Amino acid sequence: MAIDYRETHAFSRGELERLFLSVNWSSGHFPDKLVTAMRGFRTVFSAWDGDRLVGMVCAMDDGIMNAYVHYLLVDPEYHGRTIGRTLMEMVKEKYRDYLRIAVIAYDDERAFYENCGFVKSGDASPMFITSLWT
Repeated sequence: MAIDYRETHAFSRGELERLFLSVNWSSGHFPDKLVTAMRGFRTVFSAWDGDRLVGMVCAMDDGIMNAYVHYLLVDPEYHGRTIGRTLMEMVKEKYRDYLRIAVIAYDDERAFYENCGFVKSGDASPMFITSLWT
């Protein structure tokens, strides 16, 4: 079956819980918060296999200059099918006139983002205050 891509902010708690836990993200343990968070993002693109949510990307922006990709996740059963790259291309297209698109890439994901055109900053480091464990 072909993957269907959508721009939507409406997800069920179960859809988000399943997707986030499929990639072992601790935020999946807070599905009610995820449902609310999705409504707060300016941009949410999702990938569907029939009625199954298999990937998503969420971004925030200031409306003109800077966009930040907060979530990009793809169900591991669907890795290798270019879903992540397609979602990232959708974000890059939406923000093509912005001056900066930023993402925090964990070390094991860095090559993916570099292949999508991102460059590691030589003079900045991501910093967090968090209670999440992944």
